[in-house]
Amino acid sequence: MQILFSLVESPFHPNFAALHQRLGILETPFSSARNLHKALHKQTPDFFVGDFIYGWANNYAGTNLSNLDVTLATLQQFAPKAKVIVFVQPGDEPHIFKLKELFAVHAVLRYSATEKEMQAALELKPE
Repeated sequence: MQILFSLVESPFHPNFAALHQRLGILETPFSSARNLHKALHKQTPDFFVGDFIYGWANNYAGTNLSNLDVTLATLQQFAPKAKVIVFVQPGDEPHIFKLKELFAVHAVLRYSATEKEMQAALELKPE
């Protein structure tokens, strides 16, 4: 059985639990990056799904690009083969290329992604 860790930091984050179950993927959702990082010490996921929130002149703007920087760096260390799927708001989408320059991103899906789009992302080769 494949394992998927999801970091839910947006109210727009879609719920694909039924799809994951049909595909034989065990999803573990996290509402905090800290708890996800702790879990990475015990288990390595096959997939990571998170919400990309660009750092518009807030605390991310200095050293971090977005809310996902630390999590993706931690993922590189503990689960380097995990496929990263990122959800993005249309307003933040022009900045996703910056994240892709720093980290291997398997797929980018706009809110509100459909189940069909998510299934394709789970089965696609890296971008």
